[in-house]
Amino acid sequence: MVGAAVSELAGRVGLAGPVLEALALTCLLSVRGLVGAAREVAGELRREDLAAARRAVGYHLVSRPTAELDGEHVASAAVESVAENLTDSFVAPALFFLAGGLPGAAIYRVVNTADAMFGYRDGPLEYFGKVTARLDDLLNLIPARLAGLSLVVGAALAGASGSGALAALRRDRHRTASPNAGWTMAAMAGALGVTLEKPGAYRLGAGALPVAADVDRSLRVLGAAVCVSLGVLVAVCLAGRLAGPPLRTL
Repeated sequence: MVGAAVSELAGRVGLAGPVLEALALTCLLSVRGLVGAAREVAGELRREDLAAARRAVGYHLVSRPTAELDGEHVASAAVESVAENLTDSFVAPALFFLAGGLPGAAIYRVVNTADAMFGYRDGPLEYFGKVTARLDDLLNLIPARLAGLSLVVGAALAGASGSGALAALRRDRHRTASPNAGWTMAAMAGALGVTLEKPGAYRLGAGALPVAADVDRSLRVLGAAVCVSLGVLVAVCLAGRLAGPPLRTL
C-alpha cells in the first residue's frame, strides 16, 4: 500500500516523480548493507577473532547455527550469503520494480523477508513459513537464474574465473534444497575456485574452503555482477519501451 501511494504521488509531482520513486526504491535494495556485513566478517577473521566472526555472520548474514563453525566455514557462510543475496537484495526487487513498479518491488521484499524470518520453521508459524518459503521460491525462479549468469560474466570482468563459474553452475546448481540458491552459490564457488559448504546440506565447487581474502574477492565479483545484471535489466526495459506499452524505468 505504501508503494502504491508513493507511485501515485510520484505521478503528480512532475519531474520530481522519478527522483521520488528512485529514493523509495533504494529502501527496497540492500547491496550496501550486504557488502558492509561481509566486510565485517572478513575483518574479524583477519583479526583472528573467531568468536566475533561467528557472531557477525550469524547476526547479519545467515540463520544457521554458527557457534561451532571454524574460520573456513564462517568464511564459506559469508561468501554463500554474498552470492545468494545478489538475487534477493538487487536483481529480484529491481526486476519486480520494472514489472510492477514500487508495489511489485515491495511485495517481493515482504515475501523474501518473511521467508528469511519464518521459512520452514517449526512452531505456531510453521505453515505461514512454509507458504512464504514456497512463494519466495516461485518469485525467484527468473531472478536467480539471471543473477547466476550475471555472476559468470561478472567473474570474468572482476579477474576471477568466468569459466570456473560456468562449470560449477552447470554441475552443482541442483545440489541445494532450494531450486534457486544453487545458481548463484555454485557460480560464486567456481568463480573463486573454492568449495562452499553447509555441513550436512550441500557442498558446491571444488578446492579448499574459503578464507577471509576470498570474502573480499567475492565482493569484487558481486560488484561486477550487479553492473552486468543492471545492464541487462536496463536493456530489457528499453526493448520493452520500443516494442510496446512502456515499462517502468529505473
